[in-house]
Amino acid sequence: MKKSYKIEVDCANCANLMEEEAKKTKGVKNAVVNFITQKMDVEFDDSFNSEAVIKEVLKNCKKIEEDCEIYF
Repeated sequence: MKKSYKIEVDCANCANLMEEEAKKTKGVKNAVVNFITQKMDVEFDDSFNSEAVIKEVLKNCKKIEEDCEIYF
């Protein structure tokens, strides 16, 4: 399953680091973060609950940029 989320991130480098963290999160097959459009596209492993996984993605991304936000 693929979903798109509005995000809030302050710099392009942080967006790249957030993308890497999202990809490492269990239950994520692939993730793409676009700093310019402030969007994150996530492809989930179907055997995981996408809502629980995106909350874990946000938790991991906050390690990169404390005030980042993913709107879901």
